[in-house]
Amino acid sequence: MSVPRLAVSVDLVVLTVREQRLCALRWRRDREPYLGAWSLPGGFIQLDEDLPAAASRLMAERAGLADVRIHLEQLATYGYPDRDPRQRVVSVAYLGLAPDLPASSRAQVLWTAVDELVHRDRAAFDHRRILCDGMERARAKLEYTPLAAAFCPPEFTVAELRRVYEIVWGTSLDPRNFHRKVTGADRFLIPTDRTTTRDGGRPARLYRRGDAEQLRPPMLRPRPS
Repeated sequence: MSVPRLAVSVDLVVLTVREQRLCALRWRRDREPYLGAWSLPGGFIQLDEDLPAAASRLMAERAGLADVRIHLEQLATYGYPDRDPRQRVVSVAYLGLAPDLPASSRAQVLWTAVDELVHRDRAAFDHRRILCDGMERARAKLEYTPLAAAFCPPEFTVAELRRVYEIVWGTSLDPRNFHRKVTGADRFLIPTDRTTTRDGGRPARLYRRGDAEQLRPPMLRPRPS
């Protein structure tokens, strides 16, 4: 019985909030296949490394984000036969989230608003689909987990947290209702003894993320009428 040969790659959906927009890292391809198209940063795993190690290595080598504290989780696996015209390739995608990530040190890697990427004509391989899956994962997890705090600095105001929800969900939220929900969620936010005026206006209380793993009650997205 012959054993089929295939390659395994890791693709990175790295999201952050820059200039009040949800942005992703894109790789500008300078070779075939898909010359001139955008793709997600990634690459093939090495024979002596496992998947998390490959994701961390590629975060530094391809995304140019070495030694950056980032929330990283496995997103999904993509393995249909014709996804890569060169050979049979199975891709394991990872989702990375962090606040105000710096520009990449690699000239080929640029931050781009996700709504622009989704509507660009040329995307390499199935990377538009992977990006959309990553965006939906982030949006859904904001409902049931404290993941939104991954987009915030270590200490943040409720208004700053609300802007994360609005940017990721793409909708405006009532400030008072939002404040009541997030401060009422069990172990989501822990108040500090500090305030800030960086939002403008009166001093606002600073919070840090609590130890909750699930939001109780959840923060449900507004549904279209």
